[in-house]
Amino acid sequence: MNYARFLTAVSAARKPSPIRILTELQQRSPPSLISLAGGAPNPNTFPFLSASIQVRNGPTVNFDETAMKRALQYSASNGIPELLMWMKDLQKNLHNPPNPQTEMCVTTGSQEGLSKVFDMLVSPGDNVLLDAPTYSGTLAALQPLGCNLINVASDEHGMDPEALRRVLSCWSPSDVHKPNSSVPKVLYTIPNGGNPTGASMTEQRKRDVYQLARQYDMLIIEDDPYYFLQFEKPWAPTFLSMDVDGRVIRTDSFSKILSSGLRLGFVTGPKPLVERVVLHIQASTMHTSSFTQLMVSQLLHSWGEEGFRQHIDGVIEFYRKQKDAMISSAEKWLKDVAEWHAPKAGMFLWIKLKGITDTQQLIREKALEKEVLLVPGGVFMINSSDPCAYVRAAFSLSSPEQIDEAFRRLSLLIKEAQS
Repeated sequence: MNYARFLTAVSAARKPSPIRILTELQQRSPPSLISLAGGAPNPNTFPFLSASIQVRNGPTVNFDETAMKRALQYSASNGIPELLMWMKDLQKNLHNPPNPQTEMCVTTGSQEGLSKVFDMLVSPGDNVLLDAPTYSGTLAALQPLGCNLINVASDEHGMDPEALRRVLSCWSPSDVHKPNSSVPKVLYTIPNGGNPTGASMTEQRKRDVYQLARQYDMLIIEDDPYYFLQFEKPWAPTFLSMDVDGRVIRTDSFSKILSSGLRLGFVTGPKPLVERVVLHIQASTMHTSSFTQLMVSQLLHSWGEEGFRQHIDGVIEFYRKQKDAMISSAEKWLKDVAEWHAPKAGMFLWIKLKGITDTQQLIREKALEKEVLLVPGGVFMINSSDPCAYVRAAFSLSSPEQIDEAFRRLSLLIKEAQS
């Protein structure tokens, strides 16, 4: 893979931070090393001495004074070694990436990873492929970059490879490496429990999309924050598990399974590209919270992979019951006024309202009068001003009783709008 052609001018110009290099070198050096380098503050001046954090299903996480000093100090930009080691082992067991040059770094939530990957790969005027509707945070990150967002049709099984083939037929694979070629270099997708649709790609669709990416020499950004919220086993293989070339950049998140507020995510992909992401981290956030990384690392090591998987199973069971409750209430109240597909992963139900051309005004104004709030589908579209008959309902927080009452109110709202 020639990654140079994918990089933006800004990303290609990034150089390692000399101070960051010294900081990371110092952390790997023996205690006998006397360092007058770097700019780390003296931890003896910090007011925090120790911490003890109770865990729902596991031993208490303790920070004595020595551990606390490390947790409150600067750390390596790519992540704390023991957390990276644990996560690399997990990625190998889950996905077994066939590309030997696969690397990983820690990010402040997967959103930081996504933003930095986009900044690394997308230049003004580039054509970027994605399945729309898509995550509004992705649109917020991509649209200011001045690229052309091209919608690839999708359904309840995610991105449609035949639709992708039709879009790509506008170009010839022979044009890929020509100067100033307009052939898309990047394809973005949420393969499991997509936000907002809840759609999940089948293994065969992923293989078909990957082959098209090989044919047109594209990179695939596999944004998979709901990977651990798949309701049915076995889980479909990931793009990363198929990546023999080194053309998949994967983002993972702990937000849905450990904590959204801890802001802990991961970027996995070809080493030359992950290194570029780390250079951007050096120049921006410097590193993800040392305290967060050490706390989660201690928890994961105490659990082991088996304990982690048991925790995941408990989380999945909770969301499965929530999903079933929402589907049941939808069948009860919305069957005549809306349509939907039951999600196989994630937190969302994507609902098409019958007889409604656009849901913007209906949701933003009239729904508040009925005291029920959903997200109008237009915010997930490339052009948010286009009419959209969909709404997104989340089943993550509300109780089954609240979901049932919300859909009763929504049903009344739709019927009033239809009359």
